[in-house]
Amino acid sequence: MTPFAVGTVGHTLAAMTGVWHDRVEVFELDGTPLGADERSGTPGPAPFDNLVYIDFDGERYTQTNVTFRGRPLHARTCRGVLRAGVLVFQRLGPEDPEHIGASGGPGVLFFHPRRVTDAWSRYHEPDCIRLLGPGTRTRTTLLFRDGVAIRTLTAHGQRLAPTANQRLPWDPRGPSGPVHEESRDTAVFAGGGAS
Repeated sequence: MTPFAVGTVGHTLAAMTGVWHDRVEVFELDGTPLGADERSGTPGPAPFDNLVYIDFDGERYTQTNVTFRGRPLHARTCRGVLRAGVLVFQRLGPEDPEHIGASGGPGVLFFHPRRVTDAWSRYHEPDCIRLLGPGTRTRTTLLFRDGVAIRTLTAHGQRLAPTANQRLPWDPRGPSGPVHEESRDTAVFAGGGAS
């Protein structure tokens, strides 16, 4: 992999590769913990735990989240490509406003739409990911639905493996099989304005 300058998107993506355990909690806007997250892109009870498999080869980025505790098994994969130093995600449907990954400085990434569109006003959930050290990270989001802030989410992550080339033995999908799933459209960006 080509070395990237510290603080660039490529540098932070390279530092994030591997398998992570994220403990995910959701909150009311005032900080009150929520026991359910019904209006997110993947609704369900909270808190919950994900395995997060991240691959980055210097150009292509692939991430698969697999829920393993706190809610039913769910696996979702997203993909992107580094273009002109910015991560450009594969579109999640015909009304996707194009999601990108931008740098907030060393060890900080923002995943968010590139432009404001009608779909953005229906559903918007920008992520801020911070690498706190070689094996710890946080991810914080603020969910908007129909242009209104609904709730916040914070995930505290610990790295379990330095590469994501195989499933962990206790992955709830089973220890064999591909790490990453097929990408699929998200309902809110599939067309027709569905929430």
